[in-house]
Amino acid sequence: MIFFSRWLQAPLYLGLILAQVIYVVVFMVELFHLGSEVVHSFQHPGSHGIEINEADIMLAVLGLIDVVMIANLLIMVIIGGYETFVSRIRIDGHPDQPEWLSHVNANVLKVKLAMAIVGISSIHLLKTFIEVGDLAARGSTPSSGEKSLTGEIYTWDGVLWQVIIHMVFILSAIALAWIDRMSQSGGHAPAVSPSAGIPPVIAGPLTAGPAQHLALEAPHTATAAIGTGTATAGHLLQLGALRDAGVVTDAEFETKKSELLARL
Repeated sequence: MIFFSRWLQAPLYLGLILAQVIYVVVFMVELFHLGSEVVHSFQHPGSHGIEINEADIMLAVLGLIDVVMIANLLIMVIIGGYETFVSRIRIDGHPDQPEWLSHVNANVLKVKLAMAIVGISSIHLLKTFIEVGDLAARGSTPSSGEKSLTGEIYTWDGVLWQVIIHMVFILSAIALAWIDRMSQSGGHAPAVSPSAGIPPVIAGPLTAGPAQHLALEAPHTATAAIGTGTATAGHLLQLGALRDAGVVTDAEFETKKSELLARL
């Protein structure tokens, strides 16, 4: 029952899909408004001809980018969260498989979400920089601030706090990425690479002691306690694999097998 309770999260992800649909509608409405303004400028040119305010167009486009980035954030939470916490999605080898989904886990998902939030915050901050123009002196009341292109009022302290909050988002994303990297580096033991790409049986003489060969395979194992019979069996298995791969001939395999069995 406890294991099956993970399916209680499925309605949450279905709700996020509905939110994705709403954002598609918002995007289309904003795009329609932008297109209507451009068409109106063509149909009703001013005294100097067709007048299109570049700042207004830029703000509208930034708004569209903001909607797209939030939609990307939603899709990462929906697909990544569902596969990580609810059920595996069997799309291995599918041509439409997202690149990030093959190696996603809880830590990677948090880092990607943090980076998406940083991107959204950057868009909002850029819109503020475009809108504000000249600001009133620090410490002034909001009513004495300069009006923006959208009619809103910005103050020095308000813009400063936006920058501070954006920097906090960046530091949080860096901290999450650092924690994820530390957890990955701490969870894997360093691999032992054979010399010049040669398998351990070929890299060292077959007449060497058993501890030498076992140390190449498992450097963290106490080889002193391994018996000669176990080591010989391991050598035979390695020789058999090399013979099957074509590295060692049948005659060489039989000769070395006779030598190893003679030591027993």
